[in-house]
This record gives sequence, structure tokens and C-alpha cells, in this order.
Amino acid sequence: RARRHHRTVTPVPKHFAERWAADTRKPIPRVATEAEMLNAFLEWHRQTFELKCSNVDPGRLSDRGIPPSRLSLHGLLRHMAGVERWWFRRQFAGEDIDLLYYSDDEPDQDFENLDGDVGVAFDVWRDECERSRLVVAGASSLDDTGTDGATGEPLTLRWVLLTMIAEYAQHNGHADLLREQIDGATGH
Repeated sequence: RARRHHRTVTPVPKHFAERWAADTRKPIPRVATEAEMLNAFLEWHRQTFELKCSNVDPGRLSDRGIPPSRLSLHGLLRHMAGVERWWFRRQFAGEDIDLLYYSDDEPDQDFENLDGDVGVAFDVWRDECERSRLVVAGASSLDDTGTDGATGEPLTLRWVLLTMIAEYAQHNGHADLLREQIDGATGH
């Protein structure tokens, strides 16, 4: 049984980091089931990533603004679509589908080949996110397992959700820097 700790409210510092100007994200619940909490954190990170890419001229999304890095918002968008597909559909659900933006001859297509339409890349990413949500909704428990294709070992849905939260957290940090280089926009 969960314990309650009663504390007095502490004063809030005057200078918190500002939220993103067009922020429409729902707050992450502070009290929820494990599954609700993990899904809320992942959704929040997906929406954060989308905010970092919003209201930017499509041509600027391909800017590689932090040399010598080859990262761009367009490349991160393609990468995250591929990562959604990889973990939820291929590894957890076991779907036999092609990888996105990858071949053995060109393993970095997601970041290197940015000649495609950014609008199409957004559609692909949104579609992969929705398919990932369906995979999660179809699971009976966070303890349901898929199979790691590289090792043959089981992996739980819990592990996949945590991996995806970490993946988005890492790349949202990259997106922060890239977006600030494009137009100076900042926020959390």
C-alpha cells in the first residue's frame, strides 16, 4: 500500500524555465497506474518533439545547425518514425515489415538522405506513433513480451515503453538545440 507523506507546500522559485509558447500538452499525471504513467510520459515526449518541429519553414527542418553533427529536425523526425516501428511493431509485436530509412548499404538514411518531403515524413511518423499506440492497447499487460530480433531474448512492453521514453528524451534535447539554432525558439 502506498504511503502518504504530508508536507507543506514549498515556495516556488521565481525563475523556472519557460514552457513552450504553443504548448498544448496535457500535464503528466502524478498519481496513476504504472501503465498510465508510462504511456503519459511517452505521449508527452512525442508531443514535445512535435512542438520542437512546429511552426518552422519546412526547408529549415533539414538545417544541420550544429556542426560537425549531421543532425537535423527532419533527420530526427525520420529517425523517430523508424524507432517507433522498430521497437513496437518489429521487436514487440513481431511484425515482418521493412525498416524505415535504413538499408545495410546505407544505414544512416534517416539522417543523411533528406531530399524527401518533410510533410510526408511527418505523416509517416504520426502513422507509426498511432500504430505503436494500437500495439500497446492490444497488450494485456506491461509484462507481455516480444522477442529481441538480434538476441532472441524476450523483452517486456514495460521495457519497450521505457526505452522509447529514453529515446525521445535524448532526441528532444537535440531538437531543443537544433530549433534554437533555426529561429531562437526555446522552452520546455
